[in-house]
Amino acid sequence: MKVIYPGTFDPVTEGHLDIIRRAAGIFEELEVAVVDRSSKSMVFDTETRVNLVGSAVKEKGIAGAITVCSFDGLLIDYMHKQGFLLFIRGLRANSDFEYEFQMQLMNRRLAPEITGIYMMPSEHNMYLSSTVVKEVAKFGGSLDTLVTASVKKALKDHYRRN
Repeated sequence: MKVIYPGTFDPVTEGHLDIIRRAAGIFEELEVAVVDRSSKSMVFDTETRVNLVGSAVKEKGIAGAITVCSFDGLLIDYMHKQGFLLFIRGLRANSDFEYEFQMQLMNRRLAPEITGIYMMPSEHNMYLSSTVVKEVAKFGGSLDTLVTASVKKALKDHYRRN
């Protein structure tokens, strides 16, 4: 069975990689789908985020049939087009639950045949978010346990220029 893991991944964190690693161990095929457009303010463009996810997966040596791509529009439309019936998302806290619950109900209304599976990251990644990582990077904090080396370099380069 194949599954899609959608997100902005701006940037991909150790928490995302935790979910990717575990999903790759459960499902025959995993597609990490980077959202092309978002209401969120992005640090990296779509192509960079796709490349950083791919690099991070390689750096971590995550095994499995993993592809990384981007999509624009509604997740359910992309899933229909690509033949996915199952997506996976991470849940860290109550705020994630409320957002994901709302999105799941809307997805179910629009496409009842599509199912979401929710995974909690390991305890040491429960607090980790792309927003927190960007804040640490912006103010020069240590990123060593938060992201891979390629993501760390990209963040440092970005904040050095801006």
